[in-house]
Amino acid sequence: MSVAGIALEVELATTPEDQILGLMYRDHLGDNEGMLFIFPTEKELSFWMKDTHIPLSLAFIKEDGRIIQIESMKPYSLDTHVSREKVKYALEMKEGWFTMHKVKEGDRVKIPRITDDKNINVNER
Repeated sequence: MSVAGIALEVELATTPEDQILGLMYRDHLGDNEGMLFIFPTEKELSFWMKDTHIPLSLAFIKEDGRIIQIESMKPYSLDTHVSREKVKYALEMKEGWFTMHKVKEGDRVKIPRITDDKNINVNER
């Protein structure tokens, strides 16, 4: 997937188990590495940082690939970060990644789409 023309290497969190675990217990995240949470339909999402060691930035993304909100999240915090509207995706990156790359709300991203056979296709959004 890519954001602002920058290719990212992301892990996909598509199952409830993957989504609960997220990036917990990790000690390192590369500069252009992250995790993309994919949900079957748009809904209000909520994230927290319990047991997450790395400070993260979180982008809430609509089904059309538009970023509607970017949040900063502190390690081990139980504060919840809730999407202002229903979204289909959430992208966690290293803290400050979006600011460093001048990515802002309203920007669009290329989102991988997973088909039934688990192949990943990147579609322009």
